[in-house]
Amino acid sequence: MYAGSDWAPLSFVIIGAVLLLIGLFMRWAFSGPGGPVKRVKATPPSPEDGLLVPVVTLTRRESALALRAVLSDAGIRSTIRTPRANRAEVLVFPQDAARARALIASFPAA
Repeated sequence: MYAGSDWAPLSFVIIGAVLLLIGLFMRWAFSGPGGPVKRVKATPPSPEDGLLVPVVTLTRRESALALRAVLSDAGIRSTIRTPRANRAEVLVFPQDAARARALIASFPAA
């Protein structure tokens, strides 16, 4: 505030504390229900998958549906499997797996 004031260092501390609180609030506000969606390891392919290969396993079905829409927009055919509670796997054909993984890397929920 005042360059020659004894209170100048205190103003920097206050500004830093306010920015830290804003950062913590933004992280909490935009993390989604129950915390950020985290990627979990995909299960190994099983014989009942047929020709499809799993490319990602997500903790929320809504995230898997959003990812499936992104893949569909890119011309990649996909499907979703829910092997157990709080797990949703996205499966694609082997020839599309590399492109799908590249898109998944840029997908914010994955």
